[in-house]
Amino acid sequence: MMSLMATEETRTTDTATRTGDAPPTASDGAAGASHGAPKAAAGATRAWATRLVVVGIVLAALNLRPAITSLGALLEEVRDGLGMSGSVAGLLTSVPPLCFAVFGVMAPRLARRFGPGAVVCAGMVAITAGLAIRPYVGGIAGFLAASALALMGIAVSNVLMPVIVKRWFPDRVGSMTGLYSMALALGTSLAAAVTVPMTDALGGSWRTGLVVWAALAAAAVLPWLPQVRDRRTDSAREPAHTADQRPTAAPLRITRSRTAWALAVFFGLQATAAYITMGWMAQIFRDAGVPAGTAGLLLAVTMVMGVPLAFVIPRLATRLPRQGPIVLALGACGLAGYAGLYLAPAGGAWAWALLLGIANCAFPLALTMVGMRARTGAGVAQLSAFAQSTGYLISIPGPLLVGVLYQHSGGWGLPIALMAGLMIPQMVVGVLAGRNRTIEDEAAR
Repeated sequence: MMSLMATEETRTTDTATRTGDAPPTASDGAAGASHGAPKAAAGATRAWATRLVVVGIVLAALNLRPAITSLGALLEEVRDGLGMSGSVAGLLTSVPPLCFAVFGVMAPRLARRFGPGAVVCAGMVAITAGLAIRPYVGGIAGFLAASALALMGIAVSNVLMPVIVKRWFPDRVGSMTGLYSMALALGTSLAAAVTVPMTDALGGSWRTGLVVWAALAAAAVLPWLPQVRDRRTDSAREPAHTADQRPTAAPLRITRSRTAWALAVFFGLQATAAYITMGWMAQIFRDAGVPAGTAGLLLAVTMVMGVPLAFVIPRLATRLPRQGPIVLALGACGLAGYAGLYLAPAGGAWAWALLLGIANCAFPLALTMVGMRARTGAGVAQLSAFAQSTGYLISIPGPLLVGVLYQHSGGWGLPIALMAGLMIPQMVVGVLAGRNRTIEDEAAR
């Protein structure tokens, strides 16, 4: 230790001699210690920014589904108010995945240009504006256009949330994805549960019941405002030695990856089930004789199951080399729920709502696998955009087909059979997507 101190003193003296400066004195040491203050301040700023990002992630996630589930709870009133047929209502329930597919593919390019935080901030603004004007624009076309504006904001945020999690919390992908998914499920179930009673309390107008959700979206804008000027790349956030040691990656041809395709199809099929559930399940219960308020609560139960499970499932998934067993367990719950919905929709309504709520947790599992099937932030962004955009394209016909089958068959037998039939391929491709491999390796081969 003494020799080390002597060596350091010699180095200091030599440096001072070369530069013409005197060796540092005790007072200089005090001054040098003061230079640690900016570093401490920078660390405190970084910690504050990280906490603000966590708040932003939670608030953004809370707003990614109320635009859809609040409409599902009031779909009958909206249909009567706007004069919609069953087929048009089916088209309305297909608008979310269509917008997610069309606008979601733009998210990585926008994030490269403006930064992911700025794009999410703009997405929250679009949600706020769309929800605020949707009930009052008049006519079916205006209602669809305003809905598309809100859904555009949801689409880009959907794609970029896994990117932001990977960027800010690379060592906590499972837990942060779980927190985000839990908040998303909470927002989904909250809108389904309280929209009908809140509408009644505010005078009974479906327009008022829909517009109040714009306030929650407006609150989500605030924590993302500091991110508007942050346009740094992922490498700017990585330690210098990590960035230096990382080899330059060749352009990733994601369409060569079988895992990417399996994950995209899995995402599409689970999205089909989710949007059919959000758009039509309350109506299924109402047609079975369940009161409107209770039907909304049943939908809320289905959605609220994702609150605890969306936190548990990603953490469990990251600890397993393969996620296939989770896929199969969720699929089995879905099949049981659809069977019950077909045989005794009113008699066992609460049980079917619980089972379908468990099955809908394929969504946080899919998001977790997006983060696990790519090594880099850029790979996650590309896989997220590909899986979600392709997946939402796959899911577009489902809700529309349910509306057409319901209108022309006069009952829910065929639509429920369709939902159950789609669960089988979802389980197959989910097992394939859950294999322990990365898209970078597959694309390289």
